[in-house]
Amino acid sequence: MARPRKFSDSAVLDAAMEVFWEQGYEATSTQDLCERTGLQRGSLYNAYASKHAIYEAAIKRYAATRAAQQLDELAPTDGSVRARLRSLMLSMVELDLNDPGRRGCLALNAATEASGRTGDVAGLVHQQFKDLEEALVVLITIGQESGELSAGRSPTQIARMFQSAYYGLRVLAKVTDDRQALLDVVDGTIAAL
Repeated sequence: MARPRKFSDSAVLDAAMEVFWEQGYEATSTQDLCERTGLQRGSLYNAYASKHAIYEAAIKRYAATRAAQQLDELAPTDGSVRARLRSLMLSMVELDLNDPGRRGCLALNAATEASGRTGDVAGLVHQQFKDLEEALVVLITIGQESGELSAGRSPTQIARMFQSAYYGLRVLAKVTDDRQALLDVVDGTIAAL
């Protein structure tokens, strides 16, 4: 009979998520994970089998926590669609500029690493991108039906344009302190809706 775990999975995954978010998969060592999670190597591997499995679990944790918060901001409610889309972008500008590590988006970071473009990690990241696109399509459709947004283009096309600008904004915020440049991206994107 297996011994019960003496640690919290969510606390371990939060710590692992932070390490991968700060350093990326390739630069993160098992020792880094042990130090941040407080687990010995044997306990870590007994619980998660491999560094890659821990990474997958951390990406899932990110989706269930951080990415889910973004989706919550886009959930249909009363109010201006443009204002909600602008608010999402502005909240990310503030989050990214106030992050001393300039980590950006973990899913986007994963997509740009070799380990994130294959297998299960690629599927997990793709699902996060798809979830955001679907939430945007719903919101944009509401905006078109209410007359707030032009119905001249498909909601999917507009959602994909917004999503590209949104992810570009997240990358740009990793390398610049120029708040006005980031706000120009926000204003240009919202004007293009």
